[in-house]
Amino acid sequence: MDDNLKIYNAVKKVPDEAKSAINGGRLKGKTEINPLWRIKVLTEQFGPCGIGWYYEVTKQWLEPSGTEVAAFVNILLYIKVGDEWSKPIHGVGGAMFVKQQKDGTAYVEDECYKMATTDAISVACKQLGIGADVYWDADKTKYTDPTQQPDGKTEADKKRLAPVEAELKRIGYSAVSICKTYKVENVYKLSDLQIKDFLQKTKNMPTKEAG
Repeated sequence: MDDNLKIYNAVKKVPDEAKSAINGGRLKGKTEINPLWRIKVLTEQFGPCGIGWYYEVTKQWLEPSGTEVAAFVNILLYIKVGDEWSKPIHGVGGAMFVKQQKDGTAYVEDECYKMATTDAISVACKQLGIGADVYWDADKTKYTDPTQQPDGKTEADKKRLAPVEAELKRIGYSAVSICKTYKVENVYKLSDLQIKDFLQKTKNMPTKEAG
């Protein structure tokens, strides 16, 4: 059992210099981890990028929402332990491509895919336990009561979101993508109008092929 947790225990703690508080927006009060710290940890544990670890970008796409557009990236992360390469570790990340500003103008972010890739790497790294102490503190209340949803929602809310979850499964999109599009923390924070908008936009999208 200790061997199973060897990597997790080695990478779970984030040094203070790699952490910063988020002071604005919907993530206010949470902790941000410096992306380069994750790269350092991967290199320390497995070797230089391309030799001991690497990732592949498998998909890049844009999703419009009203006057704004979000960019998403799917990656597969691979690590080498001893002489053996791992199975792919999936990660999906997002960033805004076109964002509506307070003055009514649209800001276009030309580095949106780079930012989304960085986000996707962080998601994949989380599955190895990298930075786990930060995420544990942020998420522990979600699972205090296993009968409740992450934000304390009820069975009625699960029923309300059932069509969304079914549609995500049908088209092969992740819940992360819709949360990024509508800028909500999780799908249970989607409004009825946002749910209706999502279902309207996806009804003509093709069903993802199995396999």
